[in-house]
Amino acid sequence: MHPRFAELGWASTHIGEISLRQRLEPTTNTQVYEVKLGDEYLMSSMFTVAEEELARLGLAALPDLPCDVVVGGLGLGYTARAVLADDRVRAMIVVEALAPVIDWHRRDLLPDAAALTADPRTTLREGDFFALLRDGTGFDPATPDRRFDAILVDIDHSPVNVLDPAHADLYTPAGLARLGDRLRPGGVFGLWSDDAPEESFLSLLRQGFATAAAHVVTFANPLTGGRSANTVYVARKAD
Repeated sequence: MHPRFAELGWASTHIGEISLRQRLEPTTNTQVYEVKLGDEYLMSSMFTVAEEELARLGLAALPDLPCDVVVGGLGLGYTARAVLADDRVRAMIVVEALAPVIDWHRRDLLPDAAALTADPRTTLREGDFFALLRDGTGFDPATPDRRFDAILVDIDHSPVNVLDPAHADLYTPAGLARLGDRLRPGGVFGLWSDDAPEESFLSLLRQGFATAAAHVVTFANPLTGGRSANTVYVARKAD
C-alpha cells in the first residue's frame, strides 16, 4: 500500500531547504510527487503538460536532423524525458544547480527516473545554468565553446518572477545574446513560464532572434475543477 504522505528527500541548499514529497492526492486518488523550496511549491507531478510541451514545441521548430540539446533545470524530469522521446536527439545535457535533485533521480526516487539516467544520450551536470552562460564556461566541460541545436529552460517561475536575483540578467538583451551565441545557426531557445505571455519579453526575443512566439498551454486542474495555463516561449536563431 502506498503511503498517504512521505518525505523522500530533504537537503539544505544555497537557496534554502528543498524537499521531495510523495502523497496521495484525494481529488484524483493518485500518488503525487512534489518539490518544495521552504514553504513554496516548485513543481508537482500533477501538472506536467507544459513542461513536456516545452520539449515538444522547442524541438518541433528544428529541422528533421540529429540534434544536441541542453535542458536548464532537471526538476521532476518531465522536460528531459520528453526530449529523449524524440528520436532525433543524439545528446542531451541537463544542467541542474541543486545536487540533491540530481541525487533523487540517480537513486530512482521518482517515477521513470531510470529511463532518464540510464539513457546513454543523457549527461546530468551539476552547475548553475545562469553562471555557466554568464561566465563563458559553457554547458559541456569537455568542449567549453560547444554549440547546441536547442536550449530549453524551466527554472524560474517566469521572466519577471525569478527564483534568484542573479537569474534576472538572462531575460535582458545581453543575456539573450549570450544564450544565442550558444546555439548553432537555426537553433532554438525554449522557455517555460507560469505566467501569461509577456509582450515586453516577446519584444526582447524578437530583437535577438529571427522568430519568436508565445504558446499558451492549457491543462486540466483537478484542484479547481477547471483549466489552468502556462506559457512556452519558442525563439529561433537565424540560419
